[in-house]
Amino acid sequence: MTLTVLVPDEFGVEKLSEVDGVRPILYTPGQPFPPEAQDAEVLVPKFLSGTDPAAVFATLPKLRLVQLLSAGAENFVGRIPDGVLLSTCRGAHGGSTAEWAIGALLAIYRDLLVFEQARIEGRWDYHFTDTLQGKQVLVVGAGDLGEQFRRRLEPFDATATMVGREARDGVHGVDELPDLLGSFDAVVVFVPLTAETERMVDAKFLSCMKDGAILLNGARGPVVDTDALLAELVSGRLRAALDVTDPEPLPEDHPLWTAPGLLLTPHVAGSCAGNKERAYSIVTAEVARFAAGESPRNLVNGLY
Repeated sequence: MTLTVLVPDEFGVEKLSEVDGVRPILYTPGQPFPPEAQDAEVLVPKFLSGTDPAAVFATLPKLRLVQLLSAGAENFVGRIPDGVLLSTCRGAHGGSTAEWAIGALLAIYRDLLVFEQARIEGRWDYHFTDTLQGKQVLVVGAGDLGEQFRRRLEPFDATATMVGREARDGVHGVDELPDLLGSFDAVVVFVPLTAETERMVDAKFLSCMKDGAILLNGARGPVVDTDALLAELVSGRLRAALDVTDPEPLPEDHPLWTAPGLLLTPHVAGSCAGNKERAYSIVTAEVARFAAGESPRNLVNGLY
C-alpha cells in the first residue's frame, strides 16, 4: 500500500522519495493542491506557514497525519480535524536555537555590540567586560531545546538549572518559579506557546528576577508580556535578548526598536545553514514510521 504525502518543496520530495511505500507529491503553498491531493493521507505544511489550517484540511478528505517542519505547533493545536494526528519536528531546531542563545549571552556579557558601535564610530573603547563564566542560568523549558542549551552552556563553566511543566528528577516545576527567579543571572525561556504559557513572563515574573539579570526569549513572542518587559528595560533594571516578539514582525515604530539593554533578532534562531536537512531528517523518520503502521514519536497530545 502506498502512502501519499503532500510536500511543500523539492528538497522534501527528494528525501521522502527514499522512504519505502511513500509517494511524495509537490504542492505550492498558497495555491490549490494538485489533483493527487484527493489521495493524500499526510500533509507537510510549509515551515512557519501562516496559512489557515481549516481551509486547507477541508480539501483533503483522506488526511490522517499533519507532519510539521517546526517544533512549535501552536498554529495547529485545536485546529486539526477529529481523527487526524499532529506530529512536530522536535529535535530538528533545538541545537540551532540553543546556539543562538549562547551567542546572545556572549554578546551581552562581553559587550560585543558596544565594541562594534565603537568600531563604527572609530573609537578605541578599551574596557573590562563581564563574562559568561560562573553564571547561574535558569532554563524555563526542559525539553529538547532546553537540554540542547544546557549541553552547550556547561562547557563555558556556567551552570544551568532546569524548569519543566512538572517537577521530576533534576528538573524543577514551574510552580517553583517565584522562589527560583531571584537567584539567577539569566533566565532563558524555551517553552511552547500554549494557553498555559501565554504571558507567562509577566510583570510579576520579571519583578522576581534579580537586578541586572538577562531575560532571553527563544520561544514565541506572546510568552512574554511586551509592555512589562519594556518597563523593566527602560528602567535599566533588566536586560534582554529576544529572537521573537509580540507583535511579530515588529512594527517600525514599536518602542522595542529603541529599548535600552536589548539584543533583538528577527526570529532567526533556527534559520541557519542545514535547517532544511535537519528538519527533513525528522520528517522522513516520522513519515516512515507512519507508513509502517507505527505511531510517530513526536505526536502532540493535548497542548503539545
